[in-house]
Amino acid sequence: MSLALKYLLIEHGISQRAAATACSTSVATINRLVSRAEWPGNPETALHLRAAIESFLTARGLPAIDAFKKALPRTNATGPVAPAELPELSHHNEDITMLLRRHTLTQAARQHFELPADPFDDIQEAADVFISGDIRYVRDAMFGTAMRGGFMAVIGESGAGKSTLREELVDRLQREQRNVLVIEPFVLAMEDRDSKGKTLKSQHIAEAIMATIAPLARAKISPEARFRQLKETLVESCRAGMRHVLIIEEAHALPIPTLKHLKRFIELKDGLKKLLGIVLLGQPELAQKLAEQNPEVREVVQRIEIVTLAPLDNDLDAYLKHRFERAGVPVARVLDRAAVDALRAKLGAQKGRGMSLLYPLVVHNVLARAMNIAAEIAAPRVTPDCIKGV
Repeated sequence: MSLALKYLLIEHGISQRAAATACSTSVATINRLVSRAEWPGNPETALHLRAAIESFLTARGLPAIDAFKKALPRTNATGPVAPAELPELSHHNEDITMLLRRHTLTQAARQHFELPADPFDDIQEAADVFISGDIRYVRDAMFGTAMRGGFMAVIGESGAGKSTLREELVDRLQREQRNVLVIEPFVLAMEDRDSKGKTLKSQHIAEAIMATIAPLARAKISPEARFRQLKETLVESCRAGMRHVLIIEEAHALPIPTLKHLKRFIELKDGLKKLLGIVLLGQPELAQKLAEQNPEVREVVQRIEIVTLAPLDNDLDAYLKHRFERAGVPVARVLDRAAVDALRAKLGAQKGRGMSLLYPLVVHNVLARAMNIAAEIAAPRVTPDCIKGV
């Protein structure tokens, strides 16, 4: 059940990112609050957030008193219903924003556990990538899109491993010597509105495609001529044996018009052969933009496959075993069995949180801090108390 705050923001053209910035919190926190009425786990944090939102709305002359009422989806202009109470919240729950702050192993911890390598270091080669059943499906779907064309979106929380899968795809295409050109538009300052930053428009995507396939070609002057040149270049490259895949990271920041225009890119063909595959990588806000209920993107939704990177709830033990073995030590030498259970209890889906935080980056940060604690107190292995101390 969403809050009336969600529709208040929509009606007045206020993005969740703007609200999060004004309230000094994360977009994920605001999204969970407005979409599912889920507050931060720490009661003091929740109260501060509520006060910040009230101040934010009041400063804009909006009715803060109604913002925290539960509301039905407004498909028939239904008004808000019963008020939402501030929920009883667990003191052990934490905002994902804090857990995403990078924490590294200290030299003392590396020496204490006799680690020849950091188990949480960045992926260096294909064998470092953990492959579960869910990840294998996403990985193969991305590879298939690159090889045969198609249109897909990979949705995942920050730290879920989207960028790792992108890097692994590029590495795999190179390693297997596939004739696939990877096109990656520059998205460093991309935002979904020009008032907040630079939006990625269809002309920028076309420029990125041309720069990758035919970097020496002189662009035509008129828009119609440029897009005709684009298709002719794709056709010529395809007939020469090349495939093409467009990968856009941070795709949750794509404006709606650009999402709609992507349909036209995916429809480029040489006879029956698709000229371009498209992979979007984005946070859950992208799923909201691509919701079936959104009439603006109906034609896009009908053509795109949306897959979600699940947390490690069912694969935590296998993931830890893989990471520590790649670092040259058995996981049991570093983590007490009960510590793994404590990690699952701390980050897994719980009453009052409703969502799991067992994503690779969060797991890495919590364990790095817990291992540093264990080294400081000279504990032979990480214990549940070390996990709780994070």
